[in-house]
Amino acid sequence: MGCFTFIKVMMILFNLAIFLSGGTLLGVGIWVRVDGESFLNIFGTLSSSVLQVVNVGYLFIVIGAILLVIGFLGCYGAQKESKCLLMMFFSVVLIIFIAEVAAAVLALVFTGLAETLLTGLVTPLLKEKYGSDQEFTKIWNITMTEVHCCGLNNYTDFNNSYFYETHGSYPMQCCDMKEPCNSTLAAQSAVEGCFKQILEEIRTNAGVAGGVAAGIAALEIAAMAVSMYLYCRLDEK
Repeated sequence: MGCFTFIKVMMILFNLAIFLSGGTLLGVGIWVRVDGESFLNIFGTLSSSVLQVVNVGYLFIVIGAILLVIGFLGCYGAQKESKCLLMMFFSVVLIIFIAEVAAAVLALVFTGLAETLLTGLVTPLLKEKYGSDQEFTKIWNITMTEVHCCGLNNYTDFNNSYFYETHGSYPMQCCDMKEPCNSTLAAQSAVEGCFKQILEEIRTNAGVAGGVAAGIAALEIAAMAVSMYLYCRLDEK
């Protein structure tokens, strides 16, 4: 029983930490959605991150909510010694683990498909919101300046966009910060798209990214093993 109690306590503490982390991320996500301006002012130096290409507010909210659910199921399930909650915890972590493995395989094998999907999602937003939405525009300006890139694929992402129709030119980042940035200068500058730049950055730091991914996978496997151990031992009590 001593080993069971020790593992139970560790399970509670571990998932309590996950629960608190989820609450923190959820709070940050809500903060970004409500007051993205001050968030960017504080964390602007992190703008070269891939997180700047997507909506960080919604991303944090989703991840925070998932961590809250996982932390609650693991912590409360272990504390109450509930087989139902422990099995739910195991199932949720297993689903996330499978999804991560599938995403990693797709990212390695179908990079071109990922670019196509992102182009279909992000390019229309660039055409519609860049120049008209202050927060969206600021995020992309910081990203394009720090990463030294233009649009998702290249300057042509801004063709027929709100910004181009309004200013009659492309963002100056597409022309190495030279103005006026017309199609001729943008083509000569040949500034690459942010997707390629970020992908190159990820490849450069593949060892670090792989280590982090392996660490997360190991924690998930350990969490599933511990939850199943507690689940099986409850039959003996």
